[in-house]
Amino acid sequence: MKMGDHQEHIVMLPFLAIGHMIPFLALAKKIQQRTNYKITLVSTPLNVKYLSSTIAKDSTKQLVQNPNNISLVSLPYNGSQHGLPPNIENTEALPLKDMVTMFNSTLSLKEPLKKVIIEIIEKDGKPPLCVVSDTFMGFASEVVRSCGTYNVSFTTGGAYGTTGYVSQWLNLPHLLATHDGVFKMPGFDDSCCFFSVNQLHPFMKSANGNDPWSKVLKTLLSPSLDSLGFLCNSVEEIEPMGVKAIKNLTKLPVWCIGPLLPQCMLKKGEKDQIFEPRIGKEHGLSPEECIEWLNKHPQRSVVYVSFGSQNTISTSQMMALAKGLEDSERPFIWVIRPPIGFHIKGEFRPEWLPKGFQERVETSQKGLLVKSWAPQLQILSHPSTGAFLTHCGWNSVLESLSQGVPIISWPLAGEQAFNSKMLMEEMGVCVELTRWSSSDIEKEDVKKVVDIVLGESGKGKDMKEKANEIGMCIKGAVKEEGDFKGSSVKALDDFISTLLCRRNMSS
Repeated sequence: MKMGDHQEHIVMLPFLAIGHMIPFLALAKKIQQRTNYKITLVSTPLNVKYLSSTIAKDSTKQLVQNPNNISLVSLPYNGSQHGLPPNIENTEALPLKDMVTMFNSTLSLKEPLKKVIIEIIEKDGKPPLCVVSDTFMGFASEVVRSCGTYNVSFTTGGAYGTTGYVSQWLNLPHLLATHDGVFKMPGFDDSCCFFSVNQLHPFMKSANGNDPWSKVLKTLLSPSLDSLGFLCNSVEEIEPMGVKAIKNLTKLPVWCIGPLLPQCMLKKGEKDQIFEPRIGKEHGLSPEECIEWLNKHPQRSVVYVSFGSQNTISTSQMMALAKGLEDSERPFIWVIRPPIGFHIKGEFRPEWLPKGFQERVETSQKGLLVKSWAPQLQILSHPSTGAFLTHCGWNSVLESLSQGVPIISWPLAGEQAFNSKMLMEEMGVCVELTRWSSSDIEKEDVKKVVDIVLGESGKGKDMKEKANEIGMCIKGAVKEEGDFKGSSVKALDDFISTLLCRRNMSS
């Protein structure tokens, strides 16, 4: 189906993180395919290179019907002027100590963004239909309004996790916690959803409104609530409490238009297709080698371990995780990177693992260590994969649940602990191993959770069944056959219709 006027134009502004650019680009493709609108993605020069490379690969595979209608514009940016290391323009491999600096640096994009919009107005003869800006780029609301169009905030996370994260930083409700550390989170139903100080990242725990994190995140997040509405990379049916909460918090329309995943993950019988690569990523193990290894193991027997592109754990945690995986005697694939205190993209040293560990597990075919980047989409789509030990970044959560793979959570940053809480309490598809990179774990803890999730009865069986149900729900949300439209398809159409209605009312 095509809808709308091909001459309409939408501008998109993702946050400076690969995990945000991936769903932004996916949303751009989806809108372009559905409407044939012109889409302009704007970011910093190095990030535009990442995006450009991916669009070029897509066009050769004909994944984009009209790739020329998705254009890229670089905004002037020099991280060094803000105190960032040279040639750093996104959060990948950025030390945690520099994250506040990165957030603050995005404010320098305010005027360049305005200039781009003005140039579009001069060229098109009218303002863009809207600007879709990342929730972390809330400054766009003021810029866009001054240019005579609308800003729409896009959260690349889920509704529950986004509500928890935004509400926490804007309201600091933990400061009113009871003696046992329990507090109410604005937005959530007070009668059935309570939060604990222990679920907060150390930076959140220490936030008082005057600390650097509180100041910059309030500056960036607060204006996002002054938008036409919120786009959410989720499915309304899978997290009803989260959707209700984000509507309560923002007091704005919310369109759940996710999951923004490759189509191959959302269709049956297409698991052997080659998925599109991650932006700017080179696999440390080819998809073919990975599938060959997975084919040697029974269905739902393999644990996949990955903490995303910008997270790692401590040396002691890495040692305990290795021992626990080996003691579980379950096959596993582990995307492994240097521990905290070392450059995340540096060479991996054998002394960070038990002596002879890699040789033993690879000789016995019990374990496969991937140093760099693994073909995650292929791994999670393979029938041998039975559990995903993850940091609970939302992209990873959606990829896992879309394939009916239950989760072992280990939140490390951002809203990930809120995601973990929802996955356990609302969905029943997750057990939590530990939280943060400062927690102590024992090998027995690892073995215990692996045995639970991969168990053929009891909680493990229930988690598999619930994960499968959610996977079917996710696939149904993006389905369109005949007169039937899934909820996410309807939401995207309603979003476009709302924009066009606003356009007509103002003309």
